[in-house]
Amino acid sequence: MTDNTHGKPAAAAERFRSSGNIIGIREFGNGNINQTFLVTLNAGGEKHFVLQRINTRVFSRPELIMSNMRIATGHMRQHLQRAPLGEGRRWEVPQVLLTKRGEDHWTDPEGSFWRAISYIENAQSFDTVKDIGHAGEIGYALGIFHNLLSDLPPGLLADTLEGFHITPRYLRHFYKVMEKYSGRKSPEINYCLNFVNARNAWAHVLENARAQGKLSLRTIHGDPKVNNFMIDITTGQAVGIVDLDTVKPGLVHYDIGDCLRSGCNPAGERTENGETVRFDTDFCRAILQGYLLTAKKFLTGSDFDYMFDSVRLLAFELGLRFLTDYLEGNVYFRVGHPEHNLARALVQFKLTESIESQKKTIHNIIGDMR
Repeated sequence: MTDNTHGKPAAAAERFRSSGNIIGIREFGNGNINQTFLVTLNAGGEKHFVLQRINTRVFSRPELIMSNMRIATGHMRQHLQRAPLGEGRRWEVPQVLLTKRGEDHWTDPEGSFWRAISYIENAQSFDTVKDIGHAGEIGYALGIFHNLLSDLPPGLLADTLEGFHITPRYLRHFYKVMEKYSGRKSPEINYCLNFVNARNAWAHVLENARAQGKLSLRTIHGDPKVNNFMIDITTGQAVGIVDLDTVKPGLVHYDIGDCLRSGCNPAGERTENGETVRFDTDFCRAILQGYLLTAKKFLTGSDFDYMFDSVRLLAFELGLRFLTDYLEGNVYFRVGHPEHNLARALVQFKLTESIESQKKTIHNIIGDMR
């Protein structure tokens, strides 16, 4: 394990330390964008906090991320003070930690942007859904998150990633990249190209619905994949959602679709074997049941109409983004080897196929819950 108690992570962590001494810094999580560390203290109170170096190639204005995060987390805490969850349920809202100078970030001498977030103790995340109960808790947590922010006007938040989850925009960029691509076209690449071409007209479905006034912007998480849900190690209940970099205005369908895409693939996000991938409809039912315990109060009939499209689209969209990044030379997502993004794209396209093959079943699940 890399020793991070010296060098840049240590220098950054020291800026946010409020008590005790730093006794350990280790890499934490497996995110594709930012570099994350868990800082351990010998303090009597808080034992840990999360330190991150923001990828400014992706988030060109990271100060807006911090503004959005402070607005959203403050709103959620006020909401919980007015109306606690009840039933003895624990719910933790991540807190932005300030430097000793009272700032919400620190820029090091090389220009790297660092920030710190409170750590949710006695909880853990998982890369895949363990069972039906876990699936239900993930859905419940997303519903709580959306409910806590349902009265926060999305116009108060900056658009920190313009075009994020706008599939037609990703599609246009993909075709521009293809025009310039001069590399070898393997059977895998040809499969991907044919897959995208067969679905390029349908990829506008959510944005068309928004333009027609059938769907509206709300405050969303933006990246509610399985390992961003924290589960209490004793009760097995969801106690919070982390990784709030992409909190911004958007369609709740981006969140619903991405949560189902991630949660209903038992092979998980990290597999590179597309043949093992399938969409589990039992997990789909459990996630939606958990979600609708709280979310049903603010969803409309049109929101239900586009739920199937959301899960199909988000799997397709992520595959398209991985494929485009591969063709561009792996400039966006962190990769473990040169073919990593191509393998990721194949996994998401196989997942899309599995979703499409079970269209009637998924529609019936959604219909039963309206």
